[in-house]
Formats: sequence, structure tokens, C-alpha cells
Amino acid sequence: MASPHDLTFQEFEEAADLLSSDPGASTLSISSPGAAASSADVRVDLSEDEDSRQESSELLGGEKQTGGFWTFEYYQSFFNVDTMQVLDRIKGSVIPLPGRNFVKHHIRNNPDLYGPFWICVTLVFSVAISGDLYTFLIRMGDPGYHYRPQFNRVSIAAVTVFLYAWLVPLGVWGFLTWRQSVERHISGYTFLETVCVYGYSLFIYIPASILWMIPVYWLEWLLIVVAMVISGSVLVMTFWPAIRDDTKLTAFATMAVIVSLHALLAVGFKLYFFQTPAYTGSSHSGQQTTPAANHTTLTVGKHQ
Repeated sequence: MASPHDLTFQEFEEAADLLSSDPGASTLSISSPGAAASSADVRVDLSEDEDSRQESSELLGGEKQTGGFWTFEYYQSFFNVDTMQVLDRIKGSVIPLPGRNFVKHHIRNNPDLYGPFWICVTLVFSVAISGDLYTFLIRMGDPGYHYRPQFNRVSIAAVTVFLYAWLVPLGVWGFLTWRQSVERHISGYTFLETVCVYGYSLFIYIPASILWMIPVYWLEWLLIVVAMVISGSVLVMTFWPAIRDDTKLTAFATMAVIVSLHALLAVGFKLYFFQTPAYTGSSHSGQQTTPAANHTTLTVGKHQ
């Protein structure tokens, strides 16, 4: 059995030779309290770094917990975007690239209501004011026309735009959720992501509605078609990957409904707010009926 003296640490000959050759060399004792303190400091630093790393990952992943729906922090998270993010999403809705899903490439698990809300508000005033000015420009040469601002168009535009921006996404989200419960391999989006996609897809109608004031009939419909193609392609490239694994009939019928409702909105804007009157002035009708009346009078006089 080994004695206690045999269990003590012994200096090796190589270490002794090194110390003898360099007496000023510094050594570190394992049992020194300074080393223990430094190791404790290292452990503290690592734990703090791990906490900060976990917090940053929660922020990037959008999993930062907020309060209940009755708190201000809950709704503040829906507007937690900066200007560069909003501009990037607007750019993605105006220039849709083939194969780029709007949710995966621009929203990135951080949907917002800031951009869609202000896009809808701007579109309401843009359509209403541009439609009012369009009517004024069309009938400007009519002596019997007196311009009166039609403020009721703002209310009609607001009801139309906001109902479309909320009810249609609600229906799409509900349908995709139902199909997920029936077909397990069907993917889907959250309600907030669906509203975000529809809100940003409406941005193209803002510059289009301003250009609709140009009183050229074929140009108006050309701008409508271009706006529908750009805006509709954003919806198609976003929702088609979510339903393409469903049955062919369901998938194509769903996309047909989504595109048709979007086209109906654009055509409704044109037919109601930018309606071309049947004639531009009462003087033209007077010039057409007066000769006929005179001819009738002369004919009757000859027979008499």
C-alpha cells in the first residue's frame, strides 16, 4: 500500500532543468485562488454571452414573447418594422420575380400591419381624388357642368378597399386552414402573413390610379391590365406553393377565385370612379336636334 508521501506531487527532472536554466520564468499553481477566480470569471462571461445569443436569436426568429391581446405591447409588435423593410417589401410587390415567394423572401416570419395600413389609406384618397379630377377633366368643356367635390367617393373607396384588404385574406386564410386539416401535406400561412401579402399587393394601384386621370380610353384599360398582372402575380407566386399539392381541381379553382377577386377590384375602380360620360356637353345635342326640328318645320310648311 502506498504511503501518503508517495501520493504527493513530485517535480519532474525536465521541469527542474527548465527552472534552473531560466530562473525568472513565471509559473502557475493549479491550486492558486487566482486561477480559481479567473475560471469563475470565464464561466460568468460564457453564461452572459449565451444569454445574449439566445435573446438575439429570439428577436431574429420573431419569437419574442409579448403580453396579452389587451396590452399595448401586443399590438406594437405588428408595427415593429423599419423604413428599409417597408421599402423592400414595396419593391418586391412592384417587381415580382419568378419563383420568389413574397412571404419567404420579403416578410421572413416578421409580418407587419404598418405597410398594409398606410397603403390602403393612400389608395383610398388616391382613387377618390383622382376619380374626381378625372370627371372634371372629361366634362371641363361642358357649359352646363358645374364642378362639385364628391366627398362621398372617399367613404365608398374606404369601405371597398378595407373590406377587400381584410375579408378576402380572412377567407383565403380560413380556406387554407381547412384544407390543412383535410390534407396534411398542404402548407399554409398565418392570418397576419396573408393580410400582409394582400396589403402590399395593392401598392401598384396607387400610381396606376394617378395615371388613370389621363383621358385616353385605351391607355386607361392598358394601365388596368398592367396593374392587375403585376399585383396578381404577387398573389399567385405566394399562394400557389401552398396549394399546389392539393387536388388539381381545388388548386386551380382557388387560384382562379383569388385572381378574379383581384381583377374585380381593379375593374370596379375604373367603372365607378373613372366612368366616362356618354357625352361631354349639352351643346352637342342641341346642335344635333336643332337642324332636325327646323327641317320638320319647313316640311310641314311646304305641305300646307
